[in-house]
Amino acid sequence: MDSKTETKKTETISINGKEHNLADLNSEQVTLVNHVADLDNKARSINFNLEQTLGARNHFMSLLESSFEEKPKESKDKK
Repeated sequence: MDSKTETKKTETISINGKEHNLADLNSEQVTLVNHVADLDNKARSINFNLEQTLGARNHFMSLLESSFEEKPKESKDKK
């Protein structure tokens, strides 16, 4: 392969099933694409945090439920 040969990758985005070359978008469209990408990342993060939160809640609820099943310890002072 010749060292002068360059392979140019064109970045594309799919909107409603149609591929769009990012280089062909105007500045407003690029900004909107960036907003959508950022919001997708935030949604993934929120879902991840929700899974962790629900898992932790289930753990603590299990501990709480178990605490009601334990027999109370009797005091030595009772006759």
